[in-house]
Amino acid sequence: MLKYQSCNLVIFGAKGDLASRKLLPALYALEQSNKLHNDTRIIGVGRANWNKNDYSIIVKKQLTKFNKTNINNITWEKLRSRLEFCNLDFNHISQYIKLKKILNQNTTIYYFAVPPNSFGDICQGLGEHQLNHISSRIIIEKPIGISLKTSQAINSQINTYFTEKQIFRIDHYLGKETVLNLLSLRFSNIIFSTHWDYTVIDHIQITISETIGIEGRWSYFDQSGQIRDMLQNHLLQLLTLITISPPIDLQANSIQKEKIKILKALRPMNNINIYKNIVLGQYSHGILNNVHVPSYINEDNANKKSTTETFICTKVNIDNMQWHGVPFYLRTGKRLPVKCSEIVVVFKKPTISLFSKNYNTALSNQLIIRLQPHEGITLQILNKKPSLNAEYILKNINLDFKYSNVFQKDNISDAYERLLLASIRGDHTLFVSRDEIEASWKWIDSIINSITINNIYPELYAAGTWGPQSSFDMIEKDGRNWNNL
Repeated sequence: MLKYQSCNLVIFGAKGDLASRKLLPALYALEQSNKLHNDTRIIGVGRANWNKNDYSIIVKKQLTKFNKTNINNITWEKLRSRLEFCNLDFNHISQYIKLKKILNQNTTIYYFAVPPNSFGDICQGLGEHQLNHISSRIIIEKPIGISLKTSQAINSQINTYFTEKQIFRIDHYLGKETVLNLLSLRFSNIIFSTHWDYTVIDHIQITISETIGIEGRWSYFDQSGQIRDMLQNHLLQLLTLITISPPIDLQANSIQKEKIKILKALRPMNNINIYKNIVLGQYSHGILNNVHVPSYINEDNANKKSTTETFICTKVNIDNMQWHGVPFYLRTGKRLPVKCSEIVVVFKKPTISLFSKNYNTALSNQLIIRLQPHEGITLQILNKKPSLNAEYILKNINLDFKYSNVFQKDNISDAYERLLLASIRGDHTLFVSRDEIEASWKWIDSIINSITINNIYPELYAAGTWGPQSSFDMIEKDGRNWNNL
C-alpha cells in the first residue's frame, strides 16, 4: 500500500471540536489503511499542561466517542506512537520556541483548527521563529472572514509569512467522493458533456439540509448565520462544479480558473431584486424525529432577540452565454426534516411531443445527484407503460445508481482523510484559492448589504419542516417545485 512522505502534522486547537470530531477519526482511518509514513508525527498544540501520555489518553477518549467503528488496538498503538503535545499559548509569540524544539527535519504541516481571528498570531509566531520555511504548509478552515474586506485582511496577514503555494484552504465538501464525481459525471459522459446548458436545462436545484440545531456552537453561529456559514462556501462550491466549462486539464489552477469565471458571472443582489431572490428563515420549536426540539432563540446560551438566519433560500442567475436564462435555486437550513445534500438538474420538456396527450405534461427528465446520504445518481425518464391498448401511456421511471450497490467492497473515504493526504502530497486540486474565496465574498457582500439596507428579517418556520412558506412561493411563482425527499 502506498505511503506518502513523512511529515510533522501540527494541530493548533488540539482540544477543539474540529480536531475531535473530524481530524482524529480521519488520522485513525489513514493509520488503519496504512497510508501514513512510518516517520510521520502528530503534534497537538494547546494551552493544556499535558505531556505525551496525557494527550494520548485524551485522543483515545475522543476516538472512542467520535470514530465510526470500534477502535482496533493494533491500529491505536501505531497511532499513539506518533503523538506528541506542545503546551503553547499561540497568542504569545515567545512560546513558539517550544514548538521549534519538538519539530524535526520532516516537512511540517500546520493545521489551524482555530477561529480565523487567531490565524494572524499563529503565522506571526511561526514566522518569527523561522518555522515557515518553504517546505512547510498550512491548512486553514472556513470561515475565512465575514466579508470581502475581512477576508482580504486575513489572507494578507497569512501571505506575510506564507506563499500561496504553502496555503491549503479547506472546504471539506471538495473532499467528498460524490462531489469529486461531479467532474467525471459531467465531462466523461457525452450525454451530459454535450447537453449541459440553457438549450436543454430548465433549472437546477441545490439543497443542503440539516436536522441538527446549534449543538453548542451558538457564539460562533449567531455571528455567522447560514449565509456566511453555508452559502458562501459549500453551496457556491457545488454551484461552480455543476456549471463550469470544461477545464483544460484536472490540475488545480485549471479547475480553479473555471470556477472563478462562474463566481464572477453571478448576478449581484441589489435593492430591486433582493425581495424576489432571497428568503431567510429561523426555526421555531417543533417536532423532529418524534422529539420536541426548542426554537433557535431558546437554545442553550441563546440571545432571545437574535435575528440570525438558520435557513436561506436564494434564486441565482449566472450571466454568461452557457447559462443564459437558467435559474438556480439554492437552499440550506437547520432543523429540517432530513439530513441530505443533493443536486437536481431539471431538463426542459420537448418543444414538440408526439405523446403530449398521453402523459402528464408537468413531467420532465431529471438528473438527481445524491451527495449524502444514500449516495448515488438517479436519471428520471419517460417510459411506455406496458399495455395492449393502442395508445401510448407514458410513466416516469428511474434509472438508479447507488454507490452501496456497485462499490460494496469499497469504503467511501471521509472527506478529511482525502484532504489530509492531498496536503501531504502538496496537491492543491481539492482546495480553494484566495481568488475563489474573494470572488465568492464579493457576491455574498451584495446579499448581506441588500438585506441590511432593506431591513429583511428571517421568517419563522417550525422545526421539522422544509422552511418558510415563502421559500415554496419563490419557486412556485416560476412554475416550478422543490424536489423534497
